[in-house]
Amino acid sequence: MQLENTLMQQHSTATATNESRRATVLQVLPNLDGGGVERGTIEMAAAIKDAGWTPIVVSAGGKMVYELDRIGAIHITLPVQSKNPFVIHKNIGRLQKIIKDEAVDIVHVRSRAPAWSALAAARKSGCHYLTTFHAAYTRGGFFKNRYNAVMTRGEKVIAISDFIAQHIVDNYQVAPENIVTIPRGVDCHKFNPGAVSAERIIKMATDWALPDGVPVIMLPGRLTRLKGHVTLIAALAKITGGNFLALFVGAGSGREAYRNELNKLVIAKGLQGKVQIKDYCADMPAALMLADVVVSATTVPEGFGRIAVEAQAMGRPVIATAHGGSLETVVDGKTGWLVPVGDVDAMAAAVKNAIEMDSHARETIAVQARQHVMEQYTVSKMCNATLDVYRQLMASEPVA
Repeated sequence: MQLENTLMQQHSTATATNESRRATVLQVLPNLDGGGVERGTIEMAAAIKDAGWTPIVVSAGGKMVYELDRIGAIHITLPVQSKNPFVIHKNIGRLQKIIKDEAVDIVHVRSRAPAWSALAAARKSGCHYLTTFHAAYTRGGFFKNRYNAVMTRGEKVIAISDFIAQHIVDNYQVAPENIVTIPRGVDCHKFNPGAVSAERIIKMATDWALPDGVPVIMLPGRLTRLKGHVTLIAALAKITGGNFLALFVGAGSGREAYRNELNKLVIAKGLQGKVQIKDYCADMPAALMLADVVVSATTVPEGFGRIAVEAQAMGRPVIATAHGGSLETVVDGKTGWLVPVGDVDAMAAAVKNAIEMDSHARETIAVQARQHVMEQYTVSKMCNATLDVYRQLMASEPVA
């Protein structure tokens, strides 16, 4: 009995030491060129720093690296975006060296390609390893499915929505107790209507040469076919009897063939001047303040759908396709509307309803939308829940 008590005391002491020790957390992702995964990585790096721990991020670099510099996080550039087997193999040694040199306790991986290197490096180094499953990766043959499955091999697997958690259960052999659902969060201080000055809004409207008094329909996101631009254009062509301006925001460089295809479709549908493609936007809160309705017309289910949540945080009504994370983040008829995927008529009806709402209905949705986000989808909730997962890992031995 005395021996049992002694062992229990030793275990409790070791656990307390692990929990209280300042940990070093290494997050690994392909690049920092913009997007929900990248934003979440930076937000977690800030939370790790605020907790008194050491945040390190490894990526191939990108325009968001300066944000890590600003919060005092360490960024190390490696070609972890590569899917080349030889580069992946070489990255194992590179990551092992970082883990050793920086005394890394936890490796947190957010994408498949770097996960193969990071998993091997973490196992060889004897540190903790976890993943965040950000999307319902397309299934295929044996090799494709095995490539995807690396994201389920963490000691803990963070799912960014109930939809993703169910996708993992349905398609991979993962013990349910190893899956932790932590929805993505939005910075409600940044995405706050009261925090956006009139000067910022006026500057954005001036830079984009927006006409006065014309309802604005906004579809933010990368210029990729999966975002549903074609569906929205087809829906806009069905709206008659009023003027409007649709903005596709955040296109960025590249994808010229798709951009040209969209421009030709706009002309074919007689929507010249009513649809404009805008490139990278550095002030999305101000941009969202210009929108009368924000559309997420994705043709494939998104794991979470950050844009819809950011828009609601800004008090903007949202129209989203009824699949994936949108089924959880948009309250149909209360904070916005859900429409069937690819249903052009339903999309047109929802857009028309949104731009014709009276001021009272618009204000009601604005209040409900922001309250919904504040209760469910803040950055602090996401970061605190993830820090709790880190603490659980630190209180246990790494998986060999």
